[in-house]
Amino acid sequence: MLSVKVETFKNYIGGQFEESKSNKTFESVNPANIEDVVGIFQASNEEDVKKAIDTADKAFSSWKKTPPSKKAAILNKAAEILEANLEKIAHELTREEGKTYGDAKNEVARSAQTFRYYAVEGQSITGETFPNDDYHMKVSTVREPLGVISVITPWNFPLSIPARKIAPALITGNTVVFKPSSDTPLMGYRIVEALHLAGLPAGVINFITGSAREIGDQIVEHPAIKAVTFTGSTAAGEHIHQRVSFTTRTQMELGGKNPLIVMEDADLDLAATLTVNGGFSLSGQACTGTSRVIVLKGVKELFIQKLIEKAKTLKIGNGFEEGVKIGPLANQKQLKNILHYIGVGKQEGATLVFGGKQLTTAPYEKGYFVQPTIFTNVNATMTVANEEIFGPVIAIMEVDSYDEAIQLANEVEYGLSASIVTNSLKIAHEFTKDIQAGTVKVNRTTTGNLMNAPFGGYKKSSTSTFRESGRVGLEFFTQTKTVYVGY
Repeated sequence: MLSVKVETFKNYIGGQFEESKSNKTFESVNPANIEDVVGIFQASNEEDVKKAIDTADKAFSSWKKTPPSKKAAILNKAAEILEANLEKIAHELTREEGKTYGDAKNEVARSAQTFRYYAVEGQSITGETFPNDDYHMKVSTVREPLGVISVITPWNFPLSIPARKIAPALITGNTVVFKPSSDTPLMGYRIVEALHLAGLPAGVINFITGSAREIGDQIVEHPAIKAVTFTGSTAAGEHIHQRVSFTTRTQMELGGKNPLIVMEDADLDLAATLTVNGGFSLSGQACTGTSRVIVLKGVKELFIQKLIEKAKTLKIGNGFEEGVKIGPLANQKQLKNILHYIGVGKQEGATLVFGGKQLTTAPYEKGYFVQPTIFTNVNATMTVANEEIFGPVIAIMEVDSYDEAIQLANEVEYGLSASIVTNSLKIAHEFTKDIQAGTVKVNRTTTGNLMNAPFGGYKKSSTSTFRESGRVGLEFFTQTKTVYVGY
């Protein structure tokens, strides 16, 4: 059998690709087949981080003065490069993260669209002019960049999440130090490579890979870091928030325990489809994934029946296989975590009505595969009803009324996304006001958000400071200066 040469990828600092000063590397593997090594990456150390930040700091003074049209042209060119290599990058994304090839192609396309969106939107940033009593004075505001931004991103959307952070940071004149997840470093590399090929000046973006345990604190504590934008677990977000200086701006998009409420007047086929799509697509590894389904007592049994029927049709396997809807979990830690929560659910008395097993026989024996899982008879005190599982596990909870459903939906510590299935305009309208979540949907899945609409959560799902995406996504990366000019 011929051995396949595995490519080694370098850090990108000051416009140059270079090895880590640690002289250490790590492997990124295919979660559908852990014998398939996707690439070898730099295990960066504190010296690498310092160099990346210092380089970004030096590049800031020039980049902030660059005309917005030139910044926009670079983003558009990077989008062209991503689109020209869509199939190749999507293939790598499926290998590295495990999602289906169709989902991977959609993510590459969306990332390119995000670059194009901010290339346009970033040229419309304006201040205000204020009336005042002094006829010979003008009072106005301008929006200015912050400086060096730390961008730290997760593995579940390793292209689109970095794109929605990096693009607005660059178009507003900031420089970036970017650390992707160690589970999907190749996707982060491809974004940086596209910007490099598009002509982004040296030092404006710097890319380092490695363990958060080794370099995580350094990348947020350095005095030159003016802001940190992070997407990941609530625990990691809280740690970062505690480590940064009080003058360092933070944007944290964190966990969720997202409810979908099924009313008695709901289209139950639609409700079951939305639950399957929201809870099991992407193997349940989405912060907005449907985790709790709160069902009115009168339709619970029929809804569960329809849900199980739809879950049975889901094909599990390698994301390249035709018809596969559920790929592997991202890594061994994820697999252990999901199996732990399934075990806890059973121990605490929830009824396992579907799935719940690891798949270990051919063709699954080399990957991190687990069946989609449905629990019923879940009450509000159970672990599976309160903690973020971040996998294909759905907890079904029964209620007697809309008011009880809202109370149950709101009493967890998260508030990222929520949905309701109903044919009542009155209930739908009340739900949008009553639910404590940053993203609220009616007759749609809890997952997904428009690139031109704000995204963020309530409570422990976010720092509740600045939203991502859309025009408001530019606000985090700029600060207001008020100018008084007398003449």
